Amino acid sequence: MKSRTLSRRCSTLAAVALSTALLPLSAAQAADAPNTQVTQATTDAFGRVADAVLTDRTAALLAPGQSRPARTAMKATGGVRLTAALSRTEGTALTALGATRSRLAALGESYTAADTDVTVDSTKVREKKAVVRVTETTTLTYAKVRGDEPATTGFRAHHQLTFTAREDGTWQLSGMRRTDKGPRQINEPAPAAGGQLPLTRSPLAIIEAPKAATTYPAPANPKQLTGGTYNYAAMATYTEKYWKNYNPAYRKYNSLGGDCTNYLSQGLLAGGWKQISTVTPEEYDTWYYASNGTADAWIGVNEWSWFTQTAKRTKALANVYQMDVGDVMQVDFDKDGSKDHSMMTTYRSTSGVPYLTYHDADTYRRSLSSIIASYPTSSYYAYRT
Repeated sequence: MKSRTLSRRCSTLAAVALSTALLPLSAAQAADAPNTQVTQATTDAFGRVADAVLTDRTAALLAPGQSRPARTAMKATGGVRLTAALSRTEGTALTALGATRSRLAALGESYTAADTDVTVDSTKVREKKAVVRVTETTTLTYAKVRGDEPATTGFRAHHQLTFTAREDGTWQLSGMRRTDKGPRQINEPAPAAGGQLPLTRSPLAIIEAPKAATTYPAPANPKQLTGGTYNYAAMATYTEKYWKNYNPAYRKYNSLGGDCTNYLSQGLLAGGWKQISTVTPEEYDTWYYASNGTADAWIGVNEWSWFTQTAKRTKALANVYQMDVGDVMQVDFDKDGSKDHSMMTTYRSTSGVPYLTYHDADTYRRSLSSIIASYPTSSYYAYRT
């Protein structure tokens, strides 16, 4: 999550085969009813469209030669259709995901199987437009390229789909976007580049973390996991326990800029980090969570970095592949000088690949290689905790 005050916060080419299970909206309904109701069958059909598109995207990541799910979004036999523009967009998306698969292979990672499931959370219809929100749950099985990968990686993501009614009363999927903050998931292609405003902050004495290299393998930088000041196993255990079922003892910040750093701070606290609530003349000198307030450094990406570096709670690592369990990575996706996302290393393979778990979107054991393959031009920061 970015700071509330300082950081800015071709397979799917035509249509989806849903046959008669989809009940069309009549032309009279579309024209005359300002809040047209759709049946459960129609809602289910909307969900199957989303499932088909997202399944195609995930399947595009599987290693060549692996059994892939049928590209159901290719079938154009009636029911809901993708608009021509969205069909082209999805074709481009699958091409881009093929490039992601190639970058992963170059980094020594591939997937042997995938499973994507979509549930419909809400459907709102007004006149000729339906807005549908869905939750995607995807699991990918790691290929044993090095032999020490974990079994799977998984994530839960949320999307908003827009359907429009045609004159003949049938529906078309005309738009689809994710609603989560944080990094794109591995099956989401990169959007068109866009500029953002630069970060502005107070010119007080703050230590900035240096950027980390992303080359593999990294020079050895071993870490003592047990018997020291902090319990890194406890950090990882906590973080993996609450990756999708949030701890009700804490407030959520998903709708206020993102929950990633709030979640990261919870894991660090579970491993022995001490809270600081006493204010001093220094800036970003507190790190705490309380019922009546929360420090900026607890929930803000950049503020967390400034606090931990200035207070010497963390040590910058030269290479992201040096991270071990309990270490932290942050990413500046658009390289504008403002860090965008925080995540914790909860597993490290014996061959030296960290796997990260985080909120926004909720993700379990995503490999560092996967993130770099999705964001090859971003800036990365690695912290030893």
